[in-house]
Amino acid sequence: MIPRENRLMKRTILIAAVAAFGAGAAMAQNNVTIYGRINTTVERQDIGGEKTTALVNNASRIGVRGTEDIGGGLKAHFVLEHGFDSDTGAQTSSPSSRYPQGQFWNREATVGLSGGFGTVRLGQMPSSEAYFAIADYVSLHNHDTGTSADALYLPTALVFGGLDSTVAYTSPSFGGATFAIQYGLKENSKVDSPISIAANYDRDALHLGLGFEDFDGLQSLAVRALYEFGALTVGGYYEHNSGSSAALGVSSLDRDNFRLAAMYVMGSSEFHANMGVAGDVGDVPDTGQKQFTLAYNYNLSKRTKLYAFYTKIDTDVSGADFSSIATGVRHNF
Repeated sequence: MIPRENRLMKRTILIAAVAAFGAGAAMAQNNVTIYGRINTTVERQDIGGEKTTALVNNASRIGVRGTEDIGGGLKAHFVLEHGFDSDTGAQTSSPSSRYPQGQFWNREATVGLSGGFGTVRLGQMPSSEAYFAIADYVSLHNHDTGTSADALYLPTALVFGGLDSTVAYTSPSFGGATFAIQYGLKENSKVDSPISIAANYDRDALHLGLGFEDFDGLQSLAVRALYEFGALTVGGYYEHNSGSSAALGVSSLDRDNFRLAAMYVMGSSEFHANMGVAGDVGDVPDTGQKQFTLAYNYNLSKRTKLYAFYTKIDTDVSGADFSSIATGVRHNF
């Protein structure tokens, strides 16, 4: 019989060997990162004349991402991202319209390759490239989240189609210009696949963007410009929606949508203002909307900020107006 001391020694050696193997594996995967954002506001809201006080989540999420340098300029990468309500801890709904509930990785689940040719990604994507090039780019005060998010921009591929089961390509930069395309595979859907195309150009203080989306004949075409005048940044976009879809029950989506935004930076303080105006949808009267937001951000650090805002959405429908006075904290990790 092996003495107890020897058995303990062998077990210790075995545990050390497993730990060493695990450490080696961890070192091989040390480019894997856990990241996220928790963003919560306390708000006094007026919804159609009824006032309420609420704790509101602003697109909080946690994710895991990583890359592997394969060699020869080629890299493999993945992103897994989960959205949750910071006020309750509950899982948020997926942005996809095909599977709106039940996805744990409900914001993003992609794998891909990148190199000198650009980047290819496959999987579920949280937003469209056109959205990032247009509305997200000029939403400077709260990352286009929560009740002060842009309520007027209508990216058709994202809103009507969802971007799960998507193939995406992003080009390398050509003198400051890049372009990207996303194509959602049809699979079991009875309507056409969603497609989103974007182009961006960055040159010193000038930033330009173009976005196009189509889903079963419903289209969005938008242009964006932003310029930095030192401490003052001014930007805006124009979007035109068009088309119809019998399968989606939309007879006409024709409308125009404008937005202007400005930010002034003074030390750790940011002062924000933006305004959007959208016309009637098709020939349906009283479907136009206006939105106005004033905001103040104070950056405690690069990762944490305190902020406050007032936002108001006006409609031509009685009892459908919305406004909110809010204060919140956002922390990135």
